[in-house]
Amino acid sequence: MDKNTIIGFLLIFAILIAWQLTMAPERKAIEQREQARLDSLRMLEEKKADSLAQLENNALDQPEMANPQDSLAVAAQQNELSAQYGPFAPASLGKESFEVLENDVMRIIFTNKGGRIKEVQLKDYFKVELDSNHKEIKLPLKLLEDDKNKFEYLLPVAGAKGGVVSSEKLFFQPQKQGSNAIVFRADAGQGRFFEQLYTIEPGSHAIHYELRFTGLDGVLENGKDEMQLHWVNYLDKLEQNYQYEANYSTVYYKPADEDYEYCSCTSNDEDDLTGKPIKWAASSNQFFASVLIAKDKPFNGGDFATEVMGKDQLKTSPDLKKLTTDLAIPIDNREAFSMEMYLGPKEFKTLAAYGNDLEDIIPFGRSIMGTANRWVIRPLFNFLSSFIGVKGIVILVLTLIVKLLLYPLSYKMLYSQAKMAALKPQLASLKEKFKDDPTQVQMESMKMYREFGVNPLGGCLPVVFQMPVWLALYRFFPASIEFRQVDFLWATDLSSYDTAFWLPFEIPFYGQHVSMFTLLWVVTTLIYTYYNMQQMDMANMGGGVNANMMKYMQYGMPIMFLFFFNNFASGLTCYLVFSNILNVAQTVLTKNVIIDNEKIKAELEAYRKKPKKKGGFQSRLEDALKQQQAIAAQREAAAASKGVKKKK
Repeated sequence: MDKNTIIGFLLIFAILIAWQLTMAPERKAIEQREQARLDSLRMLEEKKADSLAQLENNALDQPEMANPQDSLAVAAQQNELSAQYGPFAPASLGKESFEVLENDVMRIIFTNKGGRIKEVQLKDYFKVELDSNHKEIKLPLKLLEDDKNKFEYLLPVAGAKGGVVSSEKLFFQPQKQGSNAIVFRADAGQGRFFEQLYTIEPGSHAIHYELRFTGLDGVLENGKDEMQLHWVNYLDKLEQNYQYEANYSTVYYKPADEDYEYCSCTSNDEDDLTGKPIKWAASSNQFFASVLIAKDKPFNGGDFATEVMGKDQLKTSPDLKKLTTDLAIPIDNREAFSMEMYLGPKEFKTLAAYGNDLEDIIPFGRSIMGTANRWVIRPLFNFLSSFIGVKGIVILVLTLIVKLLLYPLSYKMLYSQAKMAALKPQLASLKEKFKDDPTQVQMESMKMYREFGVNPLGGCLPVVFQMPVWLALYRFFPASIEFRQVDFLWATDLSSYDTAFWLPFEIPFYGQHVSMFTLLWVVTTLIYTYYNMQQMDMANMGGGVNANMMKYMQYGMPIMFLFFFNNFASGLTCYLVFSNILNVAQTVLTKNVIIDNEKIKAELEAYRKKPKKKGGFQSRLEDALKQQQAIAAQREAAAASKGVKKKK
């Protein structure tokens, strides 16, 4: 590479850095955009009382038609609206206005267009964005706020165009009932209404939600015993690590007599449950959910879909994912249909109080992992948190408890390693004696293991038994809202990655940030691996090239996981660092203080003198090595024979 090429690359690199610094949105700009949005909504709310009155005044103050043609045009418009909306034609005209209900934990903005929720702000939570200098900015956390969202009922109206009227096209008349309830009414004339009632309670993220069909027997088409609810929810990015959040966000649903299900989190997916009773459906982010629960009787069926975005699209789009839920609402008797909405954090106890396995929208996992997380690790963590205020210290204590519970298995592993270490001199003499025949070394080693009662795999089995615990914790930390935006040491959010510093560029499969907990885990893992390998005879466990491969794997795996854990929840990597430190301390203490090496030598010698029974795993392994050796000898003989023939 010549001098000009190097200078060219340096200039390009400098331009890229300058572009990032100048073109990325500044913190002040982000805050100004959010403040402008809030001011806009506030102005709309202040004008809501005047909007309906102004609309009515306009209707009263209209001048009389100057000529019959104008009258005919108005009549034609009315006929067109009647053909499209049937008796709901008057409700199709109006102007959008907003209403607000709030308690101490949430603030809900409603729109009269469709009589639905426009957005929900959770007062006790925030979302975090990064400015161009990677500084965190706290913003209000909102659900259901996207302008592209839909929440519409398809009313089967007799005589309407297409046989249905969408509630989204109707302007409902709002009427507050005290400070905690509001009714939205779509007028069909002659005392006939379609109403939506919302009621909230202090300190709760729940909304009692009821549909009423007053006098609509002659309006709704005969024979139609259900109407469709079409719910489209564009999830907002609520977490700093939104790519990670996307892997835990989807639509969940609960068939009435079966376990909960969900659409894929990582690819486009659709589940059609038409005609199958459904108890609830939830649009779920990583830590927050919007849930619709049927109360007295279930939904008649549903269709659920999730649409994911490509990696590049996810970076540029303000949306995280598109979720679509279609539910069949029973209206056979034209009676009121009661539901419950839950719009808030995915807290286990809160969700469990609703019944019907609603707490399963927390992605703890299924089978053994899910059971361990829900009924062992979670209660233990909550118990420790009740008297330890720092979550990082709770993780340390939790790590210590896990190590103590698993210590019998760890002791067995270390004891087996100590036996292997006691045989190293004899094994070394075998390698010297059969240095040109690795297969013979393995066979003789197997004989020696059997003679002294040593299981070369005894150190591996306890590790296998610990795997379910590791896998359970792998799901526990990123699923528990208790870690969200909780800081410890340099980490600002134990549910997301920690950042020691930022790189001026992004590394594929790694990212732009450097996780200190991940680096510490890699370093401590390499130290622990090195210490263990000094106590083991790798050549006699694999032989020749296989032994070298095992060494490369032992040292290479932590480096590979560096890319994986760099973007993972820092609560887990913090646990892994604590676990490694305790592993090193536990290993050194056990091998040098608790285990008596002289006693082990005496035990091995005593076992060697005992009469041996034939059979067992080691015997079978030895037989397999003999067969392998015989096959190798046959191949060598065949190769030698071919060589002789060629010379002739």
